[in-house]
Amino acid sequence: MRVTSDTCPVCATAEVVCAKWTLLLVRDLSEGRSRFCELERSLEGISPRTLSLRLRALEEEGIVHRRTYPEVPPRVEYALTEKGRALVPIIEDMRTYGRRWLGADGDCATPVAAAGAAA
Repeated sequence: MRVTSDTCPVCATAEVVCAKWTLLLVRDLSEGRSRFCELERSLEGISPRTLSLRLRALEEEGIVHRRTYPEVPPRVEYALTEKGRALVPIIEDMRTYGRRWLGADGDCATPVAAAGAAA
């Protein structure tokens, strides 16, 4: 039996999470709601246009929820959906792998478990 990229769960997941900045956005949003400017500051090197496009794509994929508040000036917050939160264990496994096998022992963001405990 031949498995195609359409039916392979790993391929399907990779299609979603392997786009540049996606996992870093999920990592940052796993800490809670964020505004556009907060995400832009935390993702050094991302342009506002790219951030906007990635957030829109993740919203269309059902990974991120965008909430607009009727204020002046308008306030917009982004948060992970249930589908987005299901990606958090992948990020935690990547954090563990990076520390164990790649010698990356820096602190790229607050660990998700600690952020969840604080909420």
